[in-house]
Amino acid sequence: MKPVLLIDFGSTYTKVTAVDLDSEQLLGTASAYTTVQTDINIGLDNAIKLLEEKTGRLDFTERFACSSAAGGLRMITSGLVPELTAEAAKVASLGAGAKIVKVFSFQLTEDDIEYIRKENPDIFLLVGGTDGGNSECIIHNAKMLAAIPSDFPIVIAGNRSAAKECQRILEGRQVYVCENVMPKFGVLNAEPAQKQIREIFLHRIIQAKGITKAASLISGILMPTPSAVMKAMKLLAEGFEGEKGIGDLIGVDVGGATTDVYSIADGMPDSASTVYRGLPEPYAKRTVEGDIGMRYSIAGIVEAAGVKRISQLSGLSAERAGELIDYLAVNTEVLPNGDLELEMLDYALASLAIETAVTRHAGTIEEAYTMMGVTYVQTGKDLTGVKQIIATGGSLIHTKRTASIAAHAMYDERNPMSLRPKAAEIWIDRSYILAAMGLLSEHHPQIALRIMKKELKKDGY
Repeated sequence: MKPVLLIDFGSTYTKVTAVDLDSEQLLGTASAYTTVQTDINIGLDNAIKLLEEKTGRLDFTERFACSSAAGGLRMITSGLVPELTAEAAKVASLGAGAKIVKVFSFQLTEDDIEYIRKENPDIFLLVGGTDGGNSECIIHNAKMLAAIPSDFPIVIAGNRSAAKECQRILEGRQVYVCENVMPKFGVLNAEPAQKQIREIFLHRIIQAKGITKAASLISGILMPTPSAVMKAMKLLAEGFEGEKGIGDLIGVDVGGATTDVYSIADGMPDSASTVYRGLPEPYAKRTVEGDIGMRYSIAGIVEAAGVKRISQLSGLSAERAGELIDYLAVNTEVLPNGDLELEMLDYALASLAIETAVTRHAGTIEEAYTMMGVTYVQTGKDLTGVKQIIATGGSLIHTKRTASIAAHAMYDERNPMSLRPKAAEIWIDRSYILAAMGLLSEHHPQIALRIMKKELKKDGY
């Protein structure tokens, strides 16, 4: 047996997963409260003790970790045009596993600078202008950032003609220059900036989060937790060296504060009668709905869907649904634990969290009339042909109605212009292993893929 320990230092819970490389099997999982405010080793030790109650004592040959502890990788970005370079900066940040605090467009103001100073992000991504294009905006923003006393790292990934000038303006700070996230109009080049962001996370951010206290116990902290999940999603979709993947997919992770959506699909128009508008979407895309969550962001679900719809889905009266929503908004730690009304309400909340988040993630299509007749205009990714939906998150994996909840990611005739999947199989991450498999795939991708194909339970809809 060659057991490997995979650790996810979450903001609330530290989750541990043990796998055996020889048998290519999951040995067990466990979790304990993350003790980031004191010594993160305490929470890790507690989780390992719980794990070994299930597996027995294990002599781990390797230990790897990812982290979203202490709020995750908090980033602020600035670009030129909201729909172009600012959007490219947002895509690059989310793809690197970051939590976007704010996206600024055009020239930063004194009020913007005060906001950035107070937020003190883990990383600032400074972009703007295509190569050889507008340089005034990014240079102005560099000058404004130089006045902030905080020493957060700044990644410059804008107009290459202005990059060195920005670096000189920001001399004395931690500055990293990489390729433009949008070198040409409408061309996305996110990977260089994402790679740089991950490197900063590894070498600096984990120290600030206190996670290096656990360094003696692990072989290495490899990436932010969302990056690990993204790697698992890509591996599962694409396969690896002869081991087939399951094809294009959407992954949905519904949490207490946010709902993350991943799509691994091309998503471009496949019809000559459809034209594409806007910045091309990345093949592997992640979005985070910071206002959509089961507890801390319960108000966002209510605002997006309305109490009437929540009442209809839950079977509760609108008045009773409203009372329970108000209660959960204050008592965020409360779980149903057999309470039928709370189970009914959570079913509705999770369903509408997925519906809202996937609708925002997917593209849209609309009719346009031209001299040649009707033309269709697509914005964002066309996910109608995606055949697989991966469901994870506590509210989805701890219920028998997961498939019914996850089905709200699919096409709905009440919103015919949304390009969500028309028919898909539901795969459920019952053991909550996606982040762990993303970690494992850094060194053992084939084994990680095989374990996912064994452990993810297919539930038809």
